[in-house]
Formats: sequence, structure tokens, C-alpha cells
Amino acid sequence: MRLPFTQVDAFADGAFTGNPAAVTFLERWLPDSVLQGIAADNNLSETAFLVAHDGAEADFELRWFTPKLEVALCGHATLASGHVVLDALPDLPLARFLTRQAGLLTVARDGDGDGLAMRLPALPANRPVTQAEESAVSAALGTLPVEVWARGHDYLVAVFDSPDEVRSLQPDFAAILALAPGVDLMLIATAPGEDSDVLSRVFVPACGVDEDPVTGSAHAVIAPLWAARFGRPQFSAVQASVRGGRLGCRVEGDAVILSGKARTVIRGEYDLPDAALNG
Repeated sequence: MRLPFTQVDAFADGAFTGNPAAVTFLERWLPDSVLQGIAADNNLSETAFLVAHDGAEADFELRWFTPKLEVALCGHATLASGHVVLDALPDLPLARFLTRQAGLLTVARDGDGDGLAMRLPALPANRPVTQAEESAVSAALGTLPVEVWARGHDYLVAVFDSPDEVRSLQPDFAAILALAPGVDLMLIATAPGEDSDVLSRVFVPACGVDEDPVTGSAHAVIAPLWAARFGRPQFSAVQASVRGGRLGCRVEGDAVILSGKARTVIRGEYDLPDAALNG
């Protein structure tokens, strides 16, 4: 079985920036073990799998796999999927994706150029952590944040005063794993920006990605926090990974609209051996 795929740099300003994602179209859902194996072979932050949806509410069903596991929400691979769909269907104004845990997500054309706007659920981190949790986060990051907030057991947000503090972090990834054993924890470090309103870095070692290049779901978490502090719903953001990426963020009620660009870098086929399906 040969599966067509497209590799896309999402939230990319230019060559070799943004977060790479593989977008793979399937005629039907394959076993989860096969999807996970393909994602492990791709060895990207995420591989997105799409199957055409036969209902009126969506165009495609969408799932995302890291090299280690399936995730409940992935922003950059959704933007990449929207880029591929809208590139192939130039008359389509927006792409609608039905997901298993994050509901209906959309990616629309944004302006006259190659910009895209993606609608994700807002995921505010509004639980103050305990002193013990704050100490553990400080130890994992190697420095003391001004504040630490949580959303459930899946997200921790460490807020710093300056972008230099975030850029200079040298996290202990084993210690980050120990913050929530058995949980797919995302630790976000964020501060006011320099040439943007907000700067962040994102660490997800439980997903097999120590530092994620550019993370849409992280901005669904921090957008409500920063919008409230700025007193306005819209701001610009930079994720200060080695590759780096830029996003526009806008809070609209219970949703976050993330805008950015995407760039196709590879088109090809994944050759899936019959034994993978039969074993």
C-alpha cells in the first residue's frame, strides 16, 4: 500500500523555520499500531492522518500521532493539514476537520496571500499550582518563574518577566517527565516578547519531543492568559525554538484563532508493507 504524504513547515516565516508536520491521506482508518508506526518512521513532532468525512459538518476526520503516541490536540499539524487541503482545492474557503477529542477545527484562508487562520478551542490555564508544584517546575527549568499556572494535569505554564530568561532556559527533561508521571504533560515557558508581544518555549518529552519547534495547542493555553493581561483580545507571538516560528493570536469567546503561514517542503509516498497490515 502506498500512502501519499506532504511534509509542511507550519508557522514558518521562511526556509527551515516553523514546525514540520507530515500530512497523510487515507482511504480508511488503518489500525492504530500502523498509524503509530508510520509516525515513528517519520520522526516529526506530529504526523496528521486524514480520512474523508461523509457527514455535512466536516470535510475530513483528523488524528495526530507523535513518534510515541496519539495526542488529543495538535495545532501545527492542523494548520499543515489545512494548508494541504486548501492548496489542493483552491475554491474551498475553509477546511473543516472533525477530531476525536478536540471537536470541530477549521483552517481558513487569511487575506490575499498565503496566510491561514486556524480556530482551536481556548484552553485557559487558570489553576494556581501548589508550592510543591512550583518548586518542582523551578527545579526542572533551572530557575524560578514569577508564576506557575496549570490546566488540568496536561499543561503547566511558567511565566517569566523577560524574554531573555525564557531563551536561556536549560531544562532538565527527566525532571519534566517526573512532574506528571504517566501523563502527556506540556510545560510552557512564556514571557513578554521583544519584537512580538509574547515569547515562549514548549517542552513535551512525554510525547517523544523534548522541545517542540512551534506549538499551536500551547498558544490555545496561553492566549487567554496574555489577552487578559494586555486588556485586548489580539497579540503577536514568537516561539523561540531553534527553528522558531511566528503566530498571530486572537481570543474569541471560547475559541482561539491562530494565524500564520505554512510551506510545503516535501511531497512523496509512504510505502507500507503488506506485513504491517497483516501482523
